[in-house]
Amino acid sequence: MRLRYRYRIYPGDDQRQALVQAFGNARVVYNDAVRARQDAHAAGEKFPSGTVLQKRLITDAKHSDERGWLGQCSNIVLQQAIRDCDAAYRNFFDSLKGKRVGRRVGAPRFKSRKDHRQAIRLHTGGFSIRSNGKLRLARIGDVKVAWSRDLPSMPSSVTIIKTADERYYCSFVVEVGGETLPVATDEHGQDVELGLDLGLSAFAVDQHGRVIDNPRFLRRAERKLKRAQRELSRKQRGSNNRAKARHRLARQHAKVADTRTDWLHQATTSIVRENQTIVLEDLAVSGLARTRLAKSVHDASWGTFRRLLSEKAARYGRELVIIDRWLPTSRTCSSCGRIDGPKSLDVRTWECPCGTTHDRDHNAAKNILAAGRAERQNACGPDIRPHTGADGDETGSSGTPRGAAAPHAA
Repeated sequence: MRLRYRYRIYPGDDQRQALVQAFGNARVVYNDAVRARQDAHAAGEKFPSGTVLQKRLITDAKHSDERGWLGQCSNIVLQQAIRDCDAAYRNFFDSLKGKRVGRRVGAPRFKSRKDHRQAIRLHTGGFSIRSNGKLRLARIGDVKVAWSRDLPSMPSSVTIIKTADERYYCSFVVEVGGETLPVATDEHGQDVELGLDLGLSAFAVDQHGRVIDNPRFLRRAERKLKRAQRELSRKQRGSNNRAKARHRLARQHAKVADTRTDWLHQATTSIVRENQTIVLEDLAVSGLARTRLAKSVHDASWGTFRRLLSEKAARYGRELVIIDRWLPTSRTCSSCGRIDGPKSLDVRTWECPCGTTHDRDHNAAKNILAAGRAERQNACGPDIRPHTGADGDETGSSGTPRGAAAPHAA
């Protein structure tokens, strides 16, 4: 499998200037390629091929007065910008035809020079790793790299990234072989299974009732972020002080993002090492991000958590099962299988007519694991215990709102 290995780099002053020029040149060529496609579409003509665009937008443009400065940048960077445009259009058309998995992809748009995150890509021939540990980039020079870990194989490409807080990174694409871990078993020799119910009050609860606390990195940093945002809003546009204030705000946001990413890596690594099978619910993250819970949903970063689990499970020989989001895991009794009425988010405990009192998240985790077992046994995911529908007049009134005392079992 292919993975990205990212490292911090420290370009010198001249190299920073060369990178700024490379970012700008790549952006101009990309935008020219998008415009050429749009003009061809408006004229009812066939889209120009990548070879035609390279000749027109790079080779010919270098000899023109308008784009003569493109000659100061490596051809590899400019050619990759056109390939990236081709890939963007290919993904767009595949999405329209239903060939692409996932949400629909929009048509490529122009890149803005005001974007604070910039990047260029180079393939073999445009970069090399020197014996002294420095990264040699075409037309830029040898750049110092902070090698935090060894590369598992020779990289096929590298992306040079400048972040909003003006840090520089190189991201290598490398081939990584499988590193199957020993099978995770319990004291009875059975494979260890884990059902996780993701939430906001607690980040996750498993079928044993163990809770992974929600660290709420964004919420904890809100006071500092508000202060930095307020300082930025009071600076005059175009001034050096505004640029400094923008940088301070970007650093605060980067600190939150880095801390969250580090925590997610630690949590997912621990889960993958300790469990053979992990079951999650297919949450509609993009839909929830458009509700009043948007800030909390983004702060929890469920999508990144699931992506990291998926990557690590595939790499280390674990099984990740994703169950249907429409299964009523929160209102199904994990003891008798009865489906209760709707439960609003403030209902944290409820009592089933069978006499069992449930914690909402703990009960959901049990049902998620049960559904995952059914999914593994049969592709259709049959029920593994009988379910009975709620009474006709059942409206979920048996739930206990947050803060109220839970009723005792009959």
